[in-house]
Amino acid sequence: MQPLTFLFDYEFTNDRTRPYIMESFANCGATNQVLSDTLISQIEADHGFIRTLMKDMRDTGQTFVDSHAPFGVWWDLDVPEPTARELMLERMRLAMRIVADLGVDTMTVHVGNAPAEFVGYTEQQFHDAIKASLADLLPLAEKLNLVLCVENIWFITNTPERLLDMIDTFKSPSLGVCYDAGHANLMARDRGFTSSPPISAFKRYNRPVPYDDKILEKLLPHVVNCHLHDNDGQDDQHRMPGCGDVNWPHIIGLLKTAPRLRSFQSEVIPARVHAPIKKLVSVFNDILNG
Repeated sequence: MQPLTFLFDYEFTNDRTRPYIMESFANCGATNQVLSDTLISQIEADHGFIRTLMKDMRDTGQTFVDSHAPFGVWWDLDVPEPTARELMLERMRLAMRIVADLGVDTMTVHVGNAPAEFVGYTEQQFHDAIKASLADLLPLAEKLNLVLCVENIWFITNTPERLLDMIDTFKSPSLGVCYDAGHANLMARDRGFTSSPPISAFKRYNRPVPYDDKILEKLLPHVVNCHLHDNDGQDDQHRMPGCGDVNWPHIIGLLKTAPRLRSFQSEVIPARVHAPIKKLVSVFNDILNG
């Protein structure tokens, strides 16, 4: 079976506590870590940090298996303004080289959320900007033997249909999908909430939320990595499996058939949701082996 990897919110650690957290994972039999957006940003800000980070990893028997690019309004692939997009692409190329230098072969990227900062651009213009960004980045990804994995979220830019159009446009082995179970759960069905991230996102475009309980089925042939976390269907809570209403037997059963899948990733955010590491590792072993 593909390796199980763990995200930790290392922004809440320092040089003394970071190896303690890594050793805590190791003591529970978990040796695969996510090279997170936070860690990549720290390396970009201080290139010397990479030596400290890799020493911590070696000393605690940890390995980086997958990664997540920095993200946000000015980082995402849908930046429509040419000058701002070129700055984004420069930062993304650096992130890709860092990831590859650390021996990681997949990087999840946010295509973007059509942010309010870019007033007046249409849905199609955002989609075209994403494809222009991918056209620029994919040759480098191929050279680095890196797969860029576009992630489903809850915006007009990252519905399954939009992601599949990107995949179909490029037909590149260096482009795949990161399936996010928590995001898909928010989009699965109308639960009668008056507010939620999808409701707010689609309200900006005066459109109903396109609820879809077959997101994984649609994306499955192209899923290269996955973010596994739970929620109650209203907010993106990044909680442990069993603390929300994601149908884990169904999701895990399908993911095990994904032909391109390289890893299972816990995207529970431990410090934020107060998830004990020992329990976190145990719960994921149970859902993957149950």
